[in-house]
Amino acid sequence: MFSMLHPLDEITPLVCKSGSLFGSSRVQYVVDHAMKIVFLNTEPSIIMTYDTVQSLHSVWALRRVKTEEENVVLKFSEQGGTPQNVASSSSLTAHLRSLSKGDSPVASPFQNYSSIHSQSRSTSSPSLHSRSPSISNMAALSRAHSPALGVHSFSGVQRFNLSSHNQSPKRHSISHSPNSSNGSFLAPETEPIVPELCIDHLWTETITNIREKNSQASKVFITSDLCGQKFLCFLIDTMLVLEGSGNLVLYTGVVRVGKVFIPGLPAPSLTMSNTMPRPSTPLDSVSTPKPLSKLLGSLDEVVLFSPVPELRDSSKLHDSLYNEDCTFQQLGTYIHSIRDPVCNRVTLELSNGSMVRITIPEIATSELVQTCLQAIKFILPKEIAVQMLVKWYSVHSAPGGPSYHSEWNLFVTCLMNMMGYNTDRLAWTRNFDFEGSLSPVIAPKKARPSETGSDDDWEYLLNSDYHQNVESHLLNRSLCLSPLEVSQMKDEDFSQNLILDSSTLLFTHIPAIFFVLHLIYEELKLNTLMGEGIRSLVGLLVQLARDLKLEPYVDHYYRDFPTLVRTTGQVCTIDQGQTGFMHHPSFFTPEPPSIYQWVSSCLKGEGMPPYPYLPGICERSRLVVLVFRIIGTVAGFTLRDLETLPFGIALPIRDAIYHCREQPASDWPEAVCLLIGRQDLSKQACEGNLPKGKSVLSSDVPSGTETEEEDDGMNDMNQEVMSLIWSEDLRVQDVRRLLQSAHPVRVNVVQYPELSDHEFIEEKENRLLQLCQRTMALPVGRGMFTLFSYHPVPTEPLPIPKLNLTGRAPPRNTTVDLNSGNIDVPPNMTSWASFHNGVAAGLKIAPASQIDSAWIVYNKPKHAELANEYAGFLMALGLNGHLTKLATLNIHDYLTKGHEMTSIGLLLGVSAAKLGTMDMSITRLLSIHIPALLPPTSTELDVPHNVQVAAVVGIGLVYQGTAHRHTAEVLLAEIGRPPGPEMEYCTDRESYSLAAGLALGMVCLGHGSNLIGMSDLNVPEQLYQYMVGGHRRFQAGMHREKHKSPSYQIKEGDTINVDVTCPGATLALAMIYLKTNNRSIADWLRAPDTMYLLDFVKPEFLLLRTLARCLILWDDILPNSKWVDSNVPQIIRENSISLSEIELPCSEDLNLETLSQAHVYIIAGACLSLGFRFAGSENLSAFNCLHKFAKDFMTYLSAPNDSVTGPYNLETCLSVVLLSLAMVMAGSGNLKVLQLCRFLHMKTGGEMNYGFHLAHHMALGLLFLGGGRLPWFCSLCHQESLCCSLLCIYKHIPCLGRIQYHLQALRHLYVLAAEPRLLVPVDVDTNMPCYALLEVTYKGTQWYEQTKEELMAPTLLPELHLLKQIKVKGPRYWELLIDLSKGTQHLKSILSKDGVLYVKLRAGQLSYKEDPMGWQSLLAQTVANRNSEARAFKPETISAFTSDPALLSFAEYFCKPTVNMGQKQEILDLFSSVLYECVTQETPEMLPAYIAMDQAMRRLGRREMSETSELWQIKLVLEFFSSRSHQERLQNHPKRGLFMNSEFLPVVKCTIDNTLDQWLQAGGDVCVHAYLSGQPFEESQLSMLACFLVYHSVPAPWHLPSIGLEGSTSFAELLFKFKQLKMPVRALLRLAPLLLGNPQPMVM
Repeated sequence: MFSMLHPLDEITPLVCKSGSLFGSSRVQYVVDHAMKIVFLNTEPSIIMTYDTVQSLHSVWALRRVKTEEENVVLKFSEQGGTPQNVASSSSLTAHLRSLSKGDSPVASPFQNYSSIHSQSRSTSSPSLHSRSPSISNMAALSRAHSPALGVHSFSGVQRFNLSSHNQSPKRHSISHSPNSSNGSFLAPETEPIVPELCIDHLWTETITNIREKNSQASKVFITSDLCGQKFLCFLIDTMLVLEGSGNLVLYTGVVRVGKVFIPGLPAPSLTMSNTMPRPSTPLDSVSTPKPLSKLLGSLDEVVLFSPVPELRDSSKLHDSLYNEDCTFQQLGTYIHSIRDPVCNRVTLELSNGSMVRITIPEIATSELVQTCLQAIKFILPKEIAVQMLVKWYSVHSAPGGPSYHSEWNLFVTCLMNMMGYNTDRLAWTRNFDFEGSLSPVIAPKKARPSETGSDDDWEYLLNSDYHQNVESHLLNRSLCLSPLEVSQMKDEDFSQNLILDSSTLLFTHIPAIFFVLHLIYEELKLNTLMGEGIRSLVGLLVQLARDLKLEPYVDHYYRDFPTLVRTTGQVCTIDQGQTGFMHHPSFFTPEPPSIYQWVSSCLKGEGMPPYPYLPGICERSRLVVLVFRIIGTVAGFTLRDLETLPFGIALPIRDAIYHCREQPASDWPEAVCLLIGRQDLSKQACEGNLPKGKSVLSSDVPSGTETEEEDDGMNDMNQEVMSLIWSEDLRVQDVRRLLQSAHPVRVNVVQYPELSDHEFIEEKENRLLQLCQRTMALPVGRGMFTLFSYHPVPTEPLPIPKLNLTGRAPPRNTTVDLNSGNIDVPPNMTSWASFHNGVAAGLKIAPASQIDSAWIVYNKPKHAELANEYAGFLMALGLNGHLTKLATLNIHDYLTKGHEMTSIGLLLGVSAAKLGTMDMSITRLLSIHIPALLPPTSTELDVPHNVQVAAVVGIGLVYQGTAHRHTAEVLLAEIGRPPGPEMEYCTDRESYSLAAGLALGMVCLGHGSNLIGMSDLNVPEQLYQYMVGGHRRFQAGMHREKHKSPSYQIKEGDTINVDVTCPGATLALAMIYLKTNNRSIADWLRAPDTMYLLDFVKPEFLLLRTLARCLILWDDILPNSKWVDSNVPQIIRENSISLSEIELPCSEDLNLETLSQAHVYIIAGACLSLGFRFAGSENLSAFNCLHKFAKDFMTYLSAPNDSVTGPYNLETCLSVVLLSLAMVMAGSGNLKVLQLCRFLHMKTGGEMNYGFHLAHHMALGLLFLGGGRLPWFCSLCHQESLCCSLLCIYKHIPCLGRIQYHLQALRHLYVLAAEPRLLVPVDVDTNMPCYALLEVTYKGTQWYEQTKEELMAPTLLPELHLLKQIKVKGPRYWELLIDLSKGTQHLKSILSKDGVLYVKLRAGQLSYKEDPMGWQSLLAQTVANRNSEARAFKPETISAFTSDPALLSFAEYFCKPTVNMGQKQEILDLFSSVLYECVTQETPEMLPAYIAMDQAMRRLGRREMSETSELWQIKLVLEFFSSRSHQERLQNHPKRGLFMNSEFLPVVKCTIDNTLDQWLQAGGDVCVHAYLSGQPFEESQLSMLACFLVYHSVPAPWHLPSIGLEGSTSFAELLFKFKQLKMPVRALLRLAPLLLGNPQPMVM
């Protein structure tokens, strides 16, 4: 036999472990070809095999092989593997083993049952709290009488044996190979296969002589009986069993239940459905007629053994009626077979070919009977429980069984019969109406004397429930019908006492059954929907309590149902001799457990014994006890449960919920938030658990519904949120107009008379060329504006807006085109613009969107001219994290196409997606494109220069912050890579050197002097040399061969070309020493302070040096112009005092042009560092400082004499300052910066080229980054984002004019630094964004103490690491606190999903949009106009407070006055004021409680209280509000709203006191005295007495003698004696006159 754990694994041999009786065991391969597998099961992991030679079945446990067993079979002395985790032997196996060794029970199965159980169960019934049934109870039944000791059962099975049982691996499938004829398949010379699975022997059936050969089981299954015991059954010839006579019999486990009668089939057909836990087991089989044997004859063919470990209690087993067994004649049609069982339904196949679908009846239909059966089953020993259930099922499912209504009566009769009662002679059961024939189990009724009827019929009717209902009916009273006297039972046999039959099944268990039924009674009290069930149950309980002489219980029931429980009643005596046989369980208490009493003591703070409960049955009691023990935890309850709890129990729980609702934690689970009525929080929790998908705020504009206008790429912006952020003006529309590139531009040229038409056309085209430079710069800004604003539809391609480079000339709107050939247009002018357009479109996709590899490929354009846009799209997907989903195969496919732009986009995209991961596969991908990273001997690849640059930057991104030595070494050498002899590395050397410098800076980002293992590289010194020039060092490393011969074209000698290496080296130094405040390195970067040295440095490089120096001295940056000026050397400050002065001081030594240029560039560098330091912070000082410099540069530009500095340099510096300004105000949409950008947008022509336009529109995009959702984040803790920003911003600094000078794709790396920080409150009811007031608390720092600030959301939050907590403030919205001291993860997840924070408007409040000042609030109106009465509250106005349809209907039907109100006016006023209270305090759930209390008071006043549960509830409410914990809470939070009106409760208390005191004075005191002294009293006073006893907690009479009241003479003595009975003083004052013999009650 072989096994396989997974379809892809090798097959491995199976090992078996079998032992003899004396404990020695052998492990060997399973190589017996006679062994066949007939059954497999996963839980528990067992298999059944059949030995074809010996015709025996065996059962084995399947598990993984242990190492030692492996070693035995493989004959290895030591095996290297580790042993599998193997669980210890389970009790199951032990039992099975002992069974198979010879504990097999003898003879009849029932005898087996009882003999096995009698030791385990009957002696000590289990306690209520711990339940240990099932595994120890074994029932076994074998085909023949099992021998007393089954030793010989192993005789033929010495190949196998026993061991511990263990869980099997999750998936296993075992194949057997019956045809392996030779016994050993392991030839000695072959390498052995290591086995994986082992089978342990558990059981083998005993050898029988009767069975014919090849009687292999046709069906094996696991079944469970009504008590949840599990049996493994297997059938030999036929199915279980369609008996020879055509009868089908029902079993539970192995106990026969009976046959089923099917109306409509030929009479004797009786069928059987098997009680299978697994519906998939087919039951088809064909019977062979056999003679019908004795009662259990059909079980002859069923072989089974001890129950398998319990899986789950399947109580819903289907049973059948219990019939006397009799043989039927077989008629024409008979049942041929049964099939397709599902739950309790099965199909019968008849001999004539037709099929019938039948349903086996449920064990009970009414909830009350089901609960009682469950409880009794729980408490009884297993075998007795099975017999009881079988008997009940036979009665219940008899032909023509009871209706739903009379099921309870039937159950009571059946149960009492089994307890030994004669229900026919018991008064209250005698009159049960069963509405249906009675089963033979119940004694038949006495025959009627005559057909004409008799008085008995009339008596029967008078005693019926129906008659009692009519008597108490309102109609009865209004017609003034006098009640009929019911004649007393005349028969003497009813008046005499009945004696219980002690030989019945349940007689010994009566106390246990009584106690569990009492617990169910207490459980049902906690469900207001089960009132009828309680009244039904109380009759049975009272009878049992009287017969068991349990006075406290009878008194308990009397106090609950005074009208149902008469003080006297028929008692059945239990023979004194027999009471000894009754089993009184340990958990039985003489005092009845009362859940109301327990809660009451709990509220008063008294000590209470633990409350008993039945696990799985009394769940409500358990929850209530837990809640009151640890008040404030409402676990396990749902809102629906709370609605059905009685209001007195529910009120403390609702009060706890109400106080939780005020200040919940933001990270509570969804179920809790729903329970406390905070839908805003539950929806937030629910969204938090969902996978990232479409957000609430993403605008649903279907792609087909755009108007005629072209898609400008900005249609998906969320207008609602932006209109809330910038509600005052139309700045967003203005930005959209400035950034759209899909419409033709307006070419406005005046035709002067001297211009010919041809010249005029050229003039227009030249003008268009200037405008196109601006148009081509727009997509980068648009990408920033629309960042992460779109969730694409997976079935549609991403719309990429057109880049329109045509113009329209007024007045006739003629089209102007660049392709006419009239003027020279640079080749490939649009390639980068298209790339940027593609990036802008791709960046719209939010990181939370669901997209996959197929969709990315699906977007690939058909036309070659769109390839550049697709290249940009790929890069964008990398930046927003989606490119990781692209399959490697597709990446390879794109790169082999050799399209330069696609390669650039893809390389940068995958690198950005794997930022800082050192991912090997991406490193290999990039290395192919960088000759320096390939081995010296490798083939020279022709990689385009720009792709090399992109790959170098990609290496920097992938290794960001890792300080990887080899990478750093290569990049350091690449900064100064000399031009080669064959013209290689000669073009665009600057961009390659710059890329290598930036990449080096990223790899060693912020490591400063801690570059471990790189000291020999002298990184800072080498970079310094690259920056200032000097002799070139000898090239070390494996590439030295390549650089031996110099270039024939570029003569640089052996000095470093600083123009090439300086920018890269400067930025690399800046990034390596970022924020390290390293003074010595910073001094290298100081601007030269003599004229001689100044002449050696390009002015643009001064900007870089200043920037680098400030970034290193990060903590010294201050947001004021004084600090900016301090960066300028003294010589410059003194000699260019004011740049706008026309007369400059002359000096022979000074070159004024150099000085003024150096001055502006140094200032620009300082401003840029200021932008980085305060990026995204909206710092006001920084803004003012930068704005001042921007204005200054504008002024210099418009000055008449700007020739000294040069307009180009001023434009460059202005662009840099504008970018810095936009960085500080990123995402804020500041108007002053917008005005600057708009002004510069209008400037075209002159010095304005593509680079300047790019800078201006990037500033505009940054200002509205992500539509105002994403500020830029470059604070202290985020060096990565800073370096990405640096890459992006640097691109515009030197030489902005030359398009090809730098790899433009790097401009988009700003995305990696953007972080969502916009919080948008969304109203949970309307699902619309709204305003909400936030209170933000800052942590204290060295510069300021902990402070609070109020913000009106939607707003950009400050940087999260600065915050302590964020709170949604009232009074309009429910308060909500997000505590960041526990961690920012929760808030970050909210912000990443479009920042949606759900808020809930409080009742009677309007949103800030509808009511900015809060004057229209409805509560303000009603409070201002409110009279002393509540009538001023108009029911119509309720709709402003609540949208709950139930409350609106209540106001409509119960609070609207009509004509002729009369007495109803009082109730109407009450309802109005209660409704007002509930709605304004937002406690609508209290409305039913208020009304119930009012109704109960009125009923008590009319003395019509038939049961005291409502009085109990009022008592609990009063106790709760006077409890210590509640009073303390009121003192601690005096401002918090009261949960229940403080005026209502005293009125309730006073009214009830008055009613009971009036009754006491009007003769009630006699009643109380009679009750306390145990004398009879008149029945008319029953209910009022019970109300008095309950309300005042009067102890039962048998408690009084224990405290010795006889000699008491004063109230003080009484007070002292009653202290131990915990009776309240106010009750004692009322009882004192009776107890002291003083006739006047002391009513207060």
